[in-house]
Amino acid sequence: MSEYLILGIVLIVVLWFFNRERIKNRFFTPKQRNYTIDDQFNSDKREREKEIDKLLGKMGKNGINDLSAKDRKRLDELSRK
Repeated sequence: MSEYLILGIVLIVVLWFFNRERIKNRFFTPKQRNYTIDDQFNSDKREREKEIDKLLGKMGKNGINDLSAKDRKRLDELSRK
């Protein structure tokens, strides 16, 4: 019986060792990934570009008439930045 207990403990330790990064990322998520002002600026820029691409894709099918007034206003705001 004690051999199975030792084998079980060794198995748990080995599994923990090989999965420690996954466990760490799941239970201890990093709170902020942007470390410098440049990283924050680039992250914000990518988010704006994604939103612009989404709005332009929506507009691409039938022209500007596809966009609602709210979408047009948001596209104007993003294009000014």
